[in-house]
Amino acid sequence: MKLAVCLLALTWAALPAHAQDALPTPASTPASAPGAAASMGANAYDAARAQAWGANDNGLRPYILVLLKTGPQRTPDGPARDEMFKGHFANMQRLAREGLLVYAGPLDGAQDLRGLFIFATTDTDLVRKAIGADPVLINGEMVAELHQHVGSAALMGVNEWHARLVKPKP
Repeated sequence: MKLAVCLLALTWAALPAHAQDALPTPASTPASAPGAAASMGANAYDAARAQAWGANDNGLRPYILVLLKTGPQRTPDGPARDEMFKGHFANMQRLAREGLLVYAGPLDGAQDLRGLFIFATTDTDLVRKAIGADPVLINGEMVAELHQHVGSAALMGVNEWHARLVKPKP
């Protein structure tokens, strides 16, 4: 149950991996905010988008959910660890640009759960290859569990919309 609540909160928030401490609450998102009406069902059915995003009649589609857990080999603090995580984030960005990774985010570490990926495919071999290039997995910092998952096809829009929410740096 805790995992389901966490996944729902992460899906709703659509935050980057480094922003877990800034989760908004429903109370902090007024109904008058731009786009709030869309989240309340005010928009009509979009058949073209549903088809493009692979939605079934209930607006759902299959994914592969990857749970990242603490691995057997912690990399000590220092430049090697910094480079490993720099490569981890670069791999996620590449997979998102390719349209394969539709969502990624950190977890709180409880029960050794460190993060998650959601991939827009049902091909486990493709996902294994994609995550096989991730330095945190190569170095044993984390291990991956793959699971079939069915969720909202709207996740396919997270990468597009998230980019519009990141405030430019001066």
